[in-house]
Amino acid sequence: MTESESLDTADMTEIATDVTSEAESAESTFQGIGTLTEGSLHAGLKEYYKAPGDSFEVKVGTHHIDIVRDDLLIEIQTVNFSAMKKKLRKLLKAHSVLLLHPIPHKKWIVREDAEGERQSRRKSPKTGTVLQLFEELIRIPHLLDHPRLSIGALMIHENEILRDDGKGSRRRKRWSRRDRELIDVVREEYFEDPADFLRLLPSSLPEPFSAKQLARAAKVKIKLARCITYTLRRCGALEMVGKDGNTLLYSPA
Repeated sequence: MTESESLDTADMTEIATDVTSEAESAESTFQGIGTLTEGSLHAGLKEYYKAPGDSFEVKVGTHHIDIVRDDLLIEIQTVNFSAMKKKLRKLLKAHSVLLLHPIPHKKWIVREDAEGERQSRRKSPKTGTVLQLFEELIRIPHLLDHPRLSIGALMIHENEILRDDGKGSRRRKRWSRRDRELIDVVREEYFEDPADFLRLLPSSLPEPFSAKQLARAAKVKIKLARCITYTLRRCGALEMVGKDGNTLLYSPA
């Protein structure tokens, strides 16, 4: 392993740990995919995405699949792609899989009292970007070049339900995240192979470019930019072409 690769791996180990911790915290509230119990967002997306002739919660081997459409297995994963690794490996041996992930483009915060009565609703000032998809793709970069796997990013408007029950984190002043509700799907992006992800990179990027330059051009935090460069390098869409001092440089493969 070269010095550059060692630095890259160390950086991404820390980032992946942070992202995994955040997702596992969210998943402790919301049910993951592959279970017969689902949150409102998952149920809403399944209703939105269904088509005539689809089958739902079909058992394929030892796994339940959200939607089966002819020969295509469709899975909706709202959080934590880490939970999908083993399942995807098994399914991709014999099936084509479309993995869908919702990203909040706009969000409204709904607050409930301890009994579940809604007290207020306000719009969050944050605006999501499709690049947040890489916060999940970093968990499965080795699968992104599989010919049977495709990825769908669904940009959504949603309600996030917070309840004043004393069970939440200190950061939320003990308000717990109770649910997520789909309001609308406002954009869909699909990726069939690693090269498709390159269209998400800003056209203003120099070549080669660093993660810092990507963060500045895309107007995202450096942690997300490093998620992007690491994931695209691991799946073969980017290659590391050198260093500028201690800064790693990348170009399309």
